[in-house]
Amino acid sequence: MVRSVPRRSDQVDLVFKALADPTRRQVIERLVSGSASTSELAQPFTMALPSFLQHLSVLEKAGLVTSTKVGRTRTYRLSPEGLDAAQGWLADRRRLWESRLDQLDQFLIDQKESP
Repeated sequence: MVRSVPRRSDQVDLVFKALADPTRRQVIERLVSGSASTSELAQPFTMALPSFLQHLSVLEKAGLVTSTKVGRTRTYRLSPEGLDAAQGWLADRRRLWESRLDQLDQFLIDQKESP
């Protein structure tokens, strides 16, 4: 069986898709304080459990959370390394724009100094 490694851009897309939803962001914020069961995570939300489970699935596919099942209880915990792809993408964009702004700054200085 050949397992494909997701491309970095695919992983970035999954992370941003996962974080685009306020419900999923709230779940992430809750998991910052520690692991929680599915029912604990679902409790503050007024949606059917199957709908909430879809949110958890998106977070898990994005690598932002992991889950373990003991008996009938599934427990989720935060997986901070899931943010690495998005953080790398953002760092690349920051370097690019800082470079462009430095070039613009130098261009404006040169224009000001030229007769």
